Amino acid sequence: MNGIRSAEREDIVGSTRQLSGDRAAEAWLRGSVAPAYDALRADPSRAVSADHVRLALAKANEKAVAKRR
Repeated sequence: MNGIRSAEREDIVGSTRQLSGDRAAEAWLRGSVAPAYDALRADPSRAVSADHVRLALAKANEKAVAKRR
């Protein structure tokens, strides 16, 4: 009987964590992603090219690697 209760408890805990993650994702989508998307649609000149993003990420990575040395 304890095994069944333990499994049920694990299911409930897992489901609760999933719902919490879903709520966090929903909040992020509504609070950050949607407004950024709307702003870009309203003014496409705000867009950043993929090459620009790659370059910025490469520079940030170089800085992070240099700090670890």
